[in-house]
Amino acid sequence: MEFEFWGVRGTHPVSARDVSRYGGNTPSATIVSQMGDLIIVDAGTGIINLGRKLNREPGPKKRHIHLLLTHFHLDHIMGLPFFVPLSDKNTTVTFYSPAEADKTEALLAGIMAGRYFPLDFQDLAATKHFKKIPGGKFELGGLVVSHLPLNHPQGCVAYKFEEAGRSIVFATDTEHPLKGLDASLLDFAQGVDHFIYDATFTPEDYENGKRGWGHSTWKEGTKLAREACVGTLYLSHLNPEYPDKVIDELARQAREKFPRTRAAREGLKKALRGG
Repeated sequence: MEFEFWGVRGTHPVSARDVSRYGGNTPSATIVSQMGDLIIVDAGTGIINLGRKLNREPGPKKRHIHLLLTHFHLDHIMGLPFFVPLSDKNTTVTFYSPAEADKTEALLAGIMAGRYFPLDFQDLAATKHFKKIPGGKFELGGLVVSHLPLNHPQGCVAYKFEEAGRSIVFATDTEHPLKGLDASLLDFAQGVDHFIYDATFTPEDYENGKRGWGHSTWKEGTKLAREACVGTLYLSHLNPEYPDKVIDELARQAREKFPRTRAAREGLKKALRGG
């Protein structure tokens, strides 16, 4: 399978020269299975460029997309009205979330309701299905998917994707405990090849008034990565107030604690080949 980041900023998008290296779009990522199944994680503004790319691709006109939502905070769904495939009658999108199917539909429709948008969500031409993520593991094409509740206001889930002995965990919005490690997440991420973790705040900013906001730090990410024996740690949900030079520095500090650390950035793509 192959994964790619399309947006890695949290809270809101940004656009400036000093944030261009890691990108300014909010969270969205893709996973493509060995069978060619397309799975999208979250629909922040990063999904807009993804949609444009998909629209340019040659090949069969009919397309089925699986879109998994970690939660419904605006930075994770705000790109959805501008996702071009949703306006294509030959596209089917199946939405998965921790909520009941009708609740998911209502929440997504809400961002285009009333005076917020000139079209209604229901008017988009694509065929849309809504599913609550089942308990335990489930399959999407050739991928095995599991999920874990995280510590975040109004709730959020981490997703794990497994195929042919390789694995990825997305844990983009979570707050670490004040003492020790998140035992559930530690177990969930044990031995995964790639671990995407919430690094919204520096440790200093976290202690200076950001406790309880539902986010974590690079330092806590390295602790989890080390104890879980992961392959590579990706620091994500990057603070929109941090320019590239700050991200460079926090990634450097993180590598001192866990050498196989990278800051996530738009366009970063990685193929995982089964053993």
